[in-house]
Amino acid sequence: MLAPSILSADFTNIREDFKIMNEEKCDFIHVDIMDGNYVPNISFGPGIVKQLRTLTDIKFDTHLMIENPENYIKDFAQSGSDIITIHPSTTKHLDRTLNLIKSYGLKCGIALNPSDDLTCLKYILKDLYLVLIMSVNPGFGGQSFIENSLLKIKDLRNIIKDNSYDTLIEVDGGVKIDNAQKILDAGADILVSGSGVFKGDIRNNIKKFKELMS
Repeated sequence: MLAPSILSADFTNIREDFKIMNEEKCDFIHVDIMDGNYVPNISFGPGIVKQLRTLTDIKFDTHLMIENPENYIKDFAQSGSDIITIHPSTTKHLDRTLNLIKSYGLKCGIALNPSDDLTCLKYILKDLYLVLIMSVNPGFGGQSFIENSLLKIKDLRNIIKDNSYDTLIEVDGGVKIDNAQKILDAGADILVSGSGVFKGDIRNNIKKFKELMS
């Protein structure tokens, strides 16, 4: 499955970009929310997400790279998110925050940075819709894929398989056409790609990703 990351989109041409994603039937649209605290960059808030929601019926995969995400779950739920993913270290009560996401009828995910260990998932993995493996350090688009991420993807795939869970593995960071196959082979279900989709011919880029996934 493919989730174009609109952090890399040209917002002066965003309506046309959404038209292409709709026509090419993308599986998700990945929405990166950054607060300038947890990560050094700032993106946009629920008001922009609400406006973007009017452009598509594709599911919004909202990744909160923010401190105290529990304070903003309601806002992003009401703005049109379908999935909300948070980082474990950003909230004092992880289980409570995951349940808060579910209380709005949304699916929940956990994002792991390159240095994060899989052990933090032990008691919550079965309750997650997805685990987002960050294959770059979060905060900026256009970074290179960290190769060690492949081992983490493989290890997580084995844990999910051994326990017969249905949790999906999503990978975000440096995902391009030329490395997509090895990421899929490692066990990824969803590929998040920003510049890999939005740099150059967007429609053709999406088609190439989908050909690999078919």
